[in-house]
Amino acid sequence: MAQPALIEKDEHKKIAISLFNKVWDLMENPDRTDEEDHEMIHMAHASCYHWGVAGQPVNLSRGEWQISRVYTVLNRAEPALFHAKRNLEICLSNKIGDFDLAFSYEALARAYKLAGDEENAHQYKKLACEAAEEIAKEGDKIVVLNDLASI
Repeated sequence: MAQPALIEKDEHKKIAISLFNKVWDLMENPDRTDEEDHEMIHMAHASCYHWGVAGQPVNLSRGEWQISRVYTVLNRAEPALFHAKRNLEICLSNKIGDFDLAFSYEALARAYKLAGDEENAHQYKKLACEAAEEIAKEGDKIVVLNDLASI
């Protein structure tokens, strides 16, 4: 017999959104403490979990992207690569394109750069630029291209 849900899907979604936004706040804080770094890791994983329960594949993809970005910000290449690869797998297996596909390549480029793998970093940055050219909204394209410039 199936177990009753502890919380409803709409509550999972609210939690996922709240945690995702709090992670961004911490990533943008140049004066983060070590404790906030740990908090940021846990919140990013928790947000992704809640999206996995309540969201669509695109939400899960974005959750994996954010986890990868957190680890990149914290100079931790191995988990950044793991989650960037998972993000791309989700995009490709669910035919997610546009902004999300470009950012999945961006995450891999950034993680490979951090790992010191210049060849793969260059390859995925090139794929990200190519994917960015296919983005429907000009504003989204600019966001991706500006982010790529920081790699």
